[in-house]
Amino acid sequence: MRRVVVTGLGLVTPLGADVETSWSNIVNARSGAARITHFDPADYPCQVACEVKPADHEWGFDSSIRVDHKVQRQVDPFIVFGIDAAGQAIEDAGLTDMTDEQRERAGVSIGSGIGGLPGIESESLVLAEKGPRRVSPHFVHGRLINLVSGQVSIKYGLQGPNHAVVTACSTGAHSIGDAARMIALDDADVMLAGGAEAAICPIGIAGFAQARALSTNFNDEPTRASRPYDVERDGFVMGEGAGVVVLEEYEHAKARGAHIYAEVVGYGLSGDAYHVTAPHPEGRGGFNAMKMAIAKSGLDFSEIDYINAHGTSTPLGDEIELGAVRRLFGNAIGDVSMSSTKSAIGHLLGGAGAVESVFCILAMRDQVAPPTLNLENPSEGCAGVDLVPLEAKQRKIDAVLNNSFGFGGTNASLVMKRV
Repeated sequence: MRRVVVTGLGLVTPLGADVETSWSNIVNARSGAARITHFDPADYPCQVACEVKPADHEWGFDSSIRVDHKVQRQVDPFIVFGIDAAGQAIEDAGLTDMTDEQRERAGVSIGSGIGGLPGIESESLVLAEKGPRRVSPHFVHGRLINLVSGQVSIKYGLQGPNHAVVTACSTGAHSIGDAARMIALDDADVMLAGGAEAAICPIGIAGFAQARALSTNFNDEPTRASRPYDVERDGFVMGEGAGVVVLEEYEHAKARGAHIYAEVVGYGLSGDAYHVTAPHPEGRGGFNAMKMAIAKSGLDFSEIDYINAHGTSTPLGDEIELGAVRRLFGNAIGDVSMSSTKSAIGHLLGGAGAVESVFCILAMRDQVAPPTLNLENPSEGCAGVDLVPLEAKQRKIDAVLNNSFGFGGTNASLVMKRV
């Protein structure tokens, strides 16, 4: 099997429109949460979200930099975020000027958990109020999940595998794992891989709130709402944005003198086979995904230095993941640091695993574990585990584990290490 390395990074998050801004804000313990501005949330149980900030904000996102105005008018925001993050990553990797032959061996694997929910909502209202002839001709191809990969492929002329994962909140991690396998199996030499999401809209917030998944107790204190592992946690805070990495075959990257951030050495995936929304009480699926990823990496549990947890801030899920990690790592649990960056950027659903993979890579680069914000009063199950409360922690980080678990019992874990 061919080795797979990461040579480019791209981010659009509630804490920044690029990699370095997002990462600086993460390690400095800043929160991207605020009262929802995309619509008036006054009548909603949850009024808090982690939105990508507008262009005039100090962390704001300017969509015109990499996305054509015509495309912006036709597609949902998740596609815009994905195109921009992919552009950042391919620029970072120095691959914008590939030859035709190289483009035939370069592909895209960018997915989403929900896709164009705001556009589906708004066009449904157009249909109901104005009739079928007023529905946009761009409705379908502006909402489809695979159109992030499609738009990126078209923009950069990438003719290799064109793939889009849809596995709820595991999407971003599955996208990276699947793309790594494509390179390992010689289906491509280069893959842009990741996830994008933008579901902060009336139907999205209402639906998750009715499912009792969202935080509702901190509407007056938005930055305190996302609090994984804390006894006061009462649900997750929805985020939006995108994360994309450039994956490349190791010898291919070396031959062109590319900067190598990390190597993808393990990928595990599993199903809980238990419940549509609740994880298995013993964390069976997450345990199996982590176990598979670490086994394939060839590393010992004691060699994993940092875990970016799924850690959504839900009362049930946090404890179950923590229990599975404790059971899997055994005595090695005392040597690992584990944090949830969702405490700062919220839960990006299908984009989460990809954004968090970038954070894992940066943690290795800078030898710092990002913090778990708002962890003021840890639950009993946290005893003996370093959850990096409140402030970032300098420490040795040579290998990382990233967890992503989703509705339907779908689980993905990635192991990456320094090269």
